[in-house]
Amino acid sequence: MVSANTLGSTTITVSFGALYSSTTLSVTQSNLAYVVNSGSNNVSVINTTNNTVVATVSVGATPQGVAVNPSASRAYVANSGSNSVSVINTATNAFISNIPVGVSPQAVAVTPSSSRAYVTNNGSNSVSIINTANNTVVATISVGTAPQGIALNPAANRAYVTNSGNNSVSVIETTSNTVIATIPVGSTPQRVAVNASASRAYVTNSGGNSVSVIDTTSDLVVAIVSVGIAPQGVTLNSAANRVYVTNSGNNSVSVIDTTSNTLVATVFVGTAPQGVALNVAASRAYVTNGYSNSVSVINTTSNTVVATISVGTGPKEVSLGL
Repeated sequence: MVSANTLGSTTITVSFGALYSSTTLSVTQSNLAYVVNSGSNNVSVINTTNNTVVATVSVGATPQGVAVNPSASRAYVANSGSNSVSVINTATNAFISNIPVGVSPQAVAVTPSSSRAYVTNNGSNSVSIINTANNTVVATISVGTAPQGIALNPAANRAYVTNSGNNSVSVIETTSNTVIATIPVGSTPQRVAVNASASRAYVTNSGGNSVSVIDTTSDLVVAIVSVGIAPQGVTLNSAANRVYVTNSGNNSVSVIDTTSNTLVATVFVGTAPQGVALNVAASRAYVTNGYSNSVSVINTTSNTVVATISVGTGPKEVSLGL
């Protein structure tokens, strides 16, 4: 029988008549969402089973981005105000260390198989590559002006970086850590999501109220989809042919059908939505609302908000421990 259950550990007691033994096993919970709060310098940890905040972890100054590596029980937080990445143990929700990176880091992406984390440095026009085995920066790559978002295609050894200052996407070959292409996109690109199986990348253009669709085989923009005002975050469900985009200027989420590149739904959420993350198995999307200090939970089957969770001040990005 299981005799106790706490965050990050489970005590299992086995009994056979008068004999018994017990052991404590480390368990990585997959029902947790990590929300960075830029105004309160911390991370809210949400139990997505009951939509409650179960922990708050202090990090560096003005955190912007977050990525979770479930296999290693780690979360990585980009702190723009302290030029660092905070490492969190997701089994215990304890702060581990800060890693110095470039100026004003914005977003972070992880590759569990190669023990690497990639961080965009908005103020130094670069990407820092962290060896997550020892939490040290092992390379720095120059990209475009004012990089914001980053997404990876590990199978193709590619990283895609949005450059908000010169309206482009830098394509990095991650084996050699070199920029092999620069793709013009819309005005002030923010975030990017990659569908490796369909050879597509989706870029939110906050200045153009649109999403650029990139063919990652040719590195060309093949479609432009109009969305809401000042789009920010983006995520996708490749199996359902859907992309979800947060629009900070009109408090909504645009749902795009990727087969036709058309807008199929608009879901209104809190004020100034920023990040979005998807739990495909549970048919839920989690949206951070920067000005209402909350997370909206969307049922992606009905495209309706089914819960609102209070978090810290100025929530930016969200990542799930899946």
